Amino acid sequence: MEPLPTAAGGQPQSRGADGGSAYTASATLDDHGVVTGWSAQAHHLLGHTPAEIIGHPATLLLAGPPPHAPPPSTSRWAGTLALRHRDGHTLRLRVLAHHGGTGGGTDDGGDGTGAGRAGGGHDGGGWLVVAAVPASSGDPPVHDAVRGWAFAQSPCPQAVFDSGLRLTWANAAFEDTLGLREAEMRGLRLADLAPGDTARQTETHMRSVLATGRPQHAPAPFAADGSTAAGRNGSPDTRRGDEDGARDGTGAVDGANARHALRATLTPLADPAGTVRGVVLTTHPAAEDPEVRRRAHLLHDAATRIGTTLDTTRTAQELTDLVVPELADYAAVDLIEPSTRARASGPDGQVTVTRTAARSILPGTPEALIALGDTATYPPGSPPAQTLATGKAALYDITEATLARWAAQDPRAAWIREAGTHSVIAIPLTAGGSTLGLAVFSRHRNPVPFSADDLALTGRLAHRAATAIHNARRYARERTTTMTLQRSLLPHTLPEQAALDVATRYLPATTHAGVGGDWFDVIPLSGTRVALVVGDVVGHGIRASATMGRLRTAVRTLADVDLPPDELLTHLDDLVIHLCSDDAGDDQDAETAGGIGTTCLYAVYDPTTRQCSLARAGHPPPAVVTPDHAVHFLDVPAGPPLGLGGLPFETMTTNLPEGTVLALYTNGLLDPHHHDIDQSLDKMFTALAHPAGSLDAICDRVLTTLITHRPTDDIALLVARTRTLPPDHIATWQLPDDPATVAQARHHATTQLTAWGLEETSFTTELLVSELVTNAIRYGKPPIRLRLIHNTTALITEVTDTSNTTPHLRRARTYDEGGRGLLLVAQLAQQWGTRHHPRGKTIWTEQALTPA
Repeated sequence: MEPLPTAAGGQPQSRGADGGSAYTASATLDDHGVVTGWSAQAHHLLGHTPAEIIGHPATLLLAGPPPHAPPPSTSRWAGTLALRHRDGHTLRLRVLAHHGGTGGGTDDGGDGTGAGRAGGGHDGGGWLVVAAVPASSGDPPVHDAVRGWAFAQSPCPQAVFDSGLRLTWANAAFEDTLGLREAEMRGLRLADLAPGDTARQTETHMRSVLATGRPQHAPAPFAADGSTAAGRNGSPDTRRGDEDGARDGTGAVDGANARHALRATLTPLADPAGTVRGVVLTTHPAAEDPEVRRRAHLLHDAATRIGTTLDTTRTAQELTDLVVPELADYAAVDLIEPSTRARASGPDGQVTVTRTAARSILPGTPEALIALGDTATYPPGSPPAQTLATGKAALYDITEATLARWAAQDPRAAWIREAGTHSVIAIPLTAGGSTLGLAVFSRHRNPVPFSADDLALTGRLAHRAATAIHNARRYARERTTTMTLQRSLLPHTLPEQAALDVATRYLPATTHAGVGGDWFDVIPLSGTRVALVVGDVVGHGIRASATMGRLRTAVRTLADVDLPPDELLTHLDDLVIHLCSDDAGDDQDAETAGGIGTTCLYAVYDPTTRQCSLARAGHPPPAVVTPDHAVHFLDVPAGPPLGLGGLPFETMTTNLPEGTVLALYTNGLLDPHHHDIDQSLDKMFTALAHPAGSLDAICDRVLTTLITHRPTDDIALLVARTRTLPPDHIATWQLPDDPATVAQARHHATTQLTAWGLEETSFTTELLVSELVTNAIRYGKPPIRLRLIHNTTALITEVTDTSNTTPHLRRARTYDEGGRGLLLVAQLAQQWGTRHHPRGKTIWTEQALTPA
C-alpha cells in the first residue's frame, strides 16, 4: 500500500475523489479562553502564525457573536462557529472542543497542536479545539458504497473510518455512546473524538489494518458512558450519581459506576477487487456480562422504538413502554405544555405539569393516581419539583427524607407507600435549551434498588425521548406558521370574470418535510381575457412559502403589463436568477430560497376569439377535456425550470371550443416518487372524462381517485371551463387614417351603445373614443381599428394601430396645446392601459356598468 500523503506539519491527509485533501485543524485554549497552542493546519486554515495568535484571546478569531458558555460540568462542546481568516474573509466550521483533552487530538506534532505551544501548556486542563476541514469537493472522502458495507442496526457502537482514518459514518449506538450526532463527528479522526494515548494507540492498529487487510483488537478509546479513557476533566469520575447526575452538554449522565470497560474490534473494509478502503471500529463489552448486554440491547431498542412519530403523547408512551418491565416497575412522563411553560412554576415553588404517559408492571396501572391528560401540581421541595428546578437527574431510595416527605405530604404521591416503592429516579426531559417536563421511574416488585448505572441509562433514554418531543413540537410550530403564511399568500377568493368558470383545490403536504411552495392564481386581464397560473417552488417550509409569495406577486405584476406567456416567463426567469444572486451569501439553501428549480405554467384565454396561449417552465402540461369528453394533453413546448437561464420559452396558441375544460396541476398530484406515472395519468384522464355537474365535483373526483394516502408533496389543482362572449356583444370597425374619421368613430360608438341599451354611457364613451382615435391617427400607424366589448359588468373600448410607441400619461403646462388627452382618459375610465402584440399595440379603457 502506498504511503499516505502529508500536508504541512507532517499530518497524514485523506484524499477525496477529486484529488482534494482533508485535514484536521487544532488549537488549545486555557480555561480563560487564551490560545496556548496552534497547529500547522490551523495556520493553513486561518492564515495566522503561532507567533501572531498564541497568548491572545480566542475571541479575536470570531467573525460573529461568541457561543453560549457551556455548563461548568460539560467536558465537551460541539457547534458551528464563524471564524475570521487573516485576510478578512469568514469561514463557518463545525468545531468540537474537549476539556482537559489537550494531551491528544491530532498527531501532527505529538502534543496535538503541532506548530507551537506557549508556556509549556497544561495537559490536564484547558480545551482542545478541533475542526475537520473537508476535501475541496465539500464532502468527506469516502467511497459511496462504504455505508452499505456496515451493519446499521448493530447494538454495539460502530463507526466507519476511511483510508485517511477519518470518520465517515457512525451508527446510532456510536452516537449514543459519545453523545454526538454523526454530522458533528464526520471528518474527524478517532484522536479528535476521544483525545488521549489510547486513541492514538488504536489509530496505530487501524493503520496496520489498512496496510495488512487483517482485523485486529485494541482497547476502546472511550467507555460505555461516552467518557474518554483519560476520564472527564482529566481524571476518573468518582462523584455520586444522585448528587451530580445532571446531563452534560452531550446528553450523557455522570455516575461512578456508569462506566464499563470496552474492547474495540478493527475490521478492514475491502471493495470487490480486494482493495482495503476503510476500517470499521466496533466496540463491545470486554467481559461477557449479561447486565451489560441487556443495557446495550435496551439502548439499541430505544433507537428504533422512541420517536417513531411526530406525536408527543405517543413518544412519551414509547419511553414508558420501553423501560417497563425491562428496567422499572412503574414509569410516568409529565410534560409542561408550551402554552403554560412560562408560568409552570408558581410563586410558591409549585410546578404544574400534564400527565402524558404512564406504564406499570401491574394490570391497570394502579400507581397512576393522575389520569392521562390531567394536570398535576407538585409541591415545592418534592423530587419532581427539584428535578424541574435544577435540571438535574436524581436517584432516591425510600430511606431518604426527601422521598419520604413527599410520599407523606402529597396525596398524589400516595402510590409510593401503597405500592411498596423502594427506589425512584427522577429525570428532566430537556432539549433545545429548555425543559420540556420530567420522567419518573420506580421499583417495587424488583427488589434490587436502582444503581448509578441505571441513572446513566435512564438519562440517555430520557434524552432521546426529549429530543423527539422537542422536534415534534418544533415541527408543529413550523408547520402552523408555514400553513398560516401559505394561506395568506394564496388567493382567498377567485376574482369575478366572464371568460371562465373556475374551481381550485390546495392540499398541503402532511409529511415531516412540511408544507411546500405550490400556488395557483386567476388574474383578469384587459379585453375580458383571463390568465391562469400554477407553480411549484422547490423545497418545503417557511422559506419555500415565502419564495412562492415573491414569485406570485411578480407574476401578477408582469401579467398586469399584458406580456405574452413566453415573455412573462423570461422576465420571471431573470427575477429568480437575481433573487438567488442576492441570497447567495446567506447559506447553502440560497438557491432554493431564491427559487431556482421552480416550475410554472402560464395560460391566457380570450373569450372573444376562443384562443388560449400557453407557455411552461419545467411544469407538467395541462390536460384538456373537450365538450365530447375526450381527454388529451396540450402539446405546450417544455421550457426549463426557472432560474437556469440561457434557454428560451415558447408560446403555444390553440382554439378551445366553448365548454372545454382545462386542468392545471402541480407534480404532487401524480406523486411520481410513489406511483407509476403512466398509471397516475390514466387515473387522472378517467376522472376528468367522467361527466360531472360542476367543476367542484371534477376537482373532488380527481383528488379522490389519485390521492390514496397522505400526500408527501403539496398539491395544487385548478380546473376551468371556457365560456365564449356572444358575437353580438362585440362591435369592430376599421377606420381610415384621416382626422375626419374621428366624428365617424363617435357616431359608430353611440349607435352601438343605443343598440345595447347603454345610452347612459354615450357621453363618456364619445370622449374616450375621440381621444383614443385622435391619438392613433396623430401618433400611430394605419390600419386603425376601433372595438367595443359589452361585458356583463363593464364596457371596454379598444383602439388598435400598428405602431409600437407606448403613450405616457403627463401633466400639460398652462400654455401647452396638447398633453391633456390621456389625463382626460384616466379621469373618465375606471382603468386603462396599453397591450402590445406582434403587429402593434392596443390602447384600452374600461368603464364599470351599473346593474339594472
